[in-house]
Amino acid sequence: MFEPLLAVSPLDGRYNAKIEPLQSHFSEFALTKMRLFIEIRWLIYICNELKLPNTTKLTELQIKQLHELHSYFDVKAANKVKDIEKTTNHDVKAVEYYLKEQLTDLGLSTLKEFIHFGCTSEDINNTAYGLLIKNAVEKEILPELEAVLKNIEKLAKTHKNLAMMGRTHGQPASPTTLGKEFINFAYRLKLQIAKLKAVKINGKFNGATGNYNAHAITYPKINWITVTQKFVMELGLEPNLWTTQIEPHDSFAEIFSTVKHANTIILDLATDIWSYISLNYFMQTLKEGEIGSSTMPHKVNPIDFENAEGNLEIANSLFDFFERKLMQSRLQRDLSDSTVLRNMGVAFGHSYLAYKSFTKGLSKLKINEPVINADLNNNWAILAEALQSIMRREGIDQPYEKLKELTRGKEVNEKTLQAFTKTLKLDAKVKTEMAKITPQNYTGLAAKLVDQYFKTN
Repeated sequence: MFEPLLAVSPLDGRYNAKIEPLQSHFSEFALTKMRLFIEIRWLIYICNELKLPNTTKLTELQIKQLHELHSYFDVKAANKVKDIEKTTNHDVKAVEYYLKEQLTDLGLSTLKEFIHFGCTSEDINNTAYGLLIKNAVEKEILPELEAVLKNIEKLAKTHKNLAMMGRTHGQPASPTTLGKEFINFAYRLKLQIAKLKAVKINGKFNGATGNYNAHAITYPKINWITVTQKFVMELGLEPNLWTTQIEPHDSFAEIFSTVKHANTIILDLATDIWSYISLNYFMQTLKEGEIGSSTMPHKVNPIDFENAEGNLEIANSLFDFFERKLMQSRLQRDLSDSTVLRNMGVAFGHSYLAYKSFTKGLSKLKINEPVINADLNNNWAILAEALQSIMRREGIDQPYEKLKELTRGKEVNEKTLQAFTKTLKLDAKVKTEMAKITPQNYTGLAAKLVDQYFKTN
């Protein structure tokens, strides 16, 4: 029995239970099972669609039996494939031989030599990996990203009117609202989710060097370009006719790039939230029995956001490497992509972990309105922008310079600004207008921008 404490990768050890849904997409078992699926689908296609000479049309029962070889394929069956591989030293060929054995048991031994017809192992691999990625993104990654988005949107809507001091270069700046700051990230993330949904994963099924050599020499009258296009499309992939032995993985790279982009957006927000927690703008729900520090009992650390940050950075480093590596292959093919492809699940695993941690962290946030409000009250100098803008409107000379002289590097409070306003040669109505401006109400159209997001998205 596998002992998680002995795992080299924390994904297979410490975090195994948390990423269990990805095992059906990125484990070696999942890959073997998907390869078997492709081989079975191709055999059925050859017999019933192409009706190649010396094949027989499969009955509905036989087709059902073939599909059951895939649907009931389990770890025990996968180990039989691994046993065959000990002899072949070739994983795809082992699947082919396994399927031949199964055909004999089903009384279909006359079709054995049409398994894998015209295929190179990469025809099976690229479509298998393509479907694994497609399924993982659709069933696991996108739902988690959308859960993150939904939680960000909820916080944005709830706190759209809560005034908060902005910080540019880490220094006090024009106020914003907490909701507006959340909606900035929601919009960015929503765009990447839409892009991820739109990516079409390519698949090729054109033989050893991409030219249908074996196909054309054996059955020259068949329009192999058309029939393989249809086959790939029926798998749910986008046919790529122009390849070497391997499909060049450009669509994989597009997936990696888009997930990496989404990850970076979440990473950006995670570090902002971490900063707000350090400013005591946000507090965190306490959990009975949980410890923040082994020596400092008072600590409540932002561990969910820190975990998300670390996992996102690991994932993005891998995605960046995958993008660069998998789009390159020497001449018609080299094997250096093989071990890289096997590690794709690691990047998705760390991403998945990060989404879970981030969502958990958001659920524990408590907004500390008194601290946020106090910070505004302690920084009346941030109204210098507002005052000098009205002074410009009213034609006062050098308003920026006057406010700079008043505020830059100096202690400024409400009384300071009120006294300054009284010295200006302005109508009483304008002075009243200026006197009504506070750090809490100088938020521009922040709340309306939140509303606009929900109207248009």
